[in-house]
Amino acid sequence: MASTETTVAKDGKGGKDGRYGNDLAGLEAGLDALDTVQTGRTPFRKTLTQKVLPPVVAVALVLAVWQILVWAEVAPDYKLPSPSDVWGEVRQSWLQGTLLDYIWTSVSRGLMGFLLALAIGTPLGLLVARVRFVRAAIGPILSGLQSLPSVAWVPPAVIWLGLNDSMMYAVILLGAVPSIANGLVSGVDQVPPLFLRAGRTLGATGLKGTWHIVMPAALPGYLAGLKQGWAFSWRSLMAAEIIATSPDLGIGLGQLLEQGRTNSSMSQVFLAIFLILIVGIAIDLLIFSPLERWVLRSRGLLARS
Repeated sequence: MASTETTVAKDGKGGKDGRYGNDLAGLEAGLDALDTVQTGRTPFRKTLTQKVLPPVVAVALVLAVWQILVWAEVAPDYKLPSPSDVWGEVRQSWLQGTLLDYIWTSVSRGLMGFLLALAIGTPLGLLVARVRFVRAAIGPILSGLQSLPSVAWVPPAVIWLGLNDSMMYAVILLGAVPSIANGLVSGVDQVPPLFLRAGRTLGATGLKGTWHIVMPAALPGYLAGLKQGWAFSWRSLMAAEIIATSPDLGIGLGQLLEQGRTNSSMSQVFLAIFLILIVGIAIDLLIFSPLERWVLRSRGLLARS
């Protein structure tokens, strides 16, 4: 291609052919740039300035505004504790050895409930997406359950199952399964029909077609449903822990929040809120963000850097 372009550009036939040669050279350079894969590692300085520094600055700004509001006395101390008061609660819980127990009690319940919801919601979503009668029968019910506040399931779950971990898992399942199933249904609905016809032509039918054609093509929508399912799992668990308290259940983050309200300790309430927020951010950064980047990169929608 390069020799042809050089000939066209230098054959002396005028500016039009010269421009044509330049256009071909530019096209070739663009194609070469698309084919080039960046294999080098991102410089540490670039990672620091683009990924680490912005959230650190945001947190520092929030703390500064918070401290200014405390100094301005916009609310009494028992309503708006200072950052140092909340840090004192963190330090006290750490020294007592209870801080990690609070976090692990809730995180272990949330992850176990989410995995159960994943095991139930995935085949249910495939069934709804692929069988018309099932979609007509329970599709609207799944959508209705997804819009129902998960806190509404806590009272009947307590009556049915009692104050135990089974009640917590039931609330998580009822909150997360509809989101996971609906996310997968949405992803399957967006699979191009050409993919399905090509799969059938190659012999990928039934379970084989579902595994090799439908699931990979529906992965972006399915992943969005998983993220929403985790959010519903975490919120459902916090609602259950706040409402249903018992010494046999241990103290999770929801119980810690409720204890702060009962003791009128806003520093403890803020501690529980921050821990709940930090766990949610950590799960997203450690699990779902890498999965999302992998899916986008595998489809050529994200630069390799």
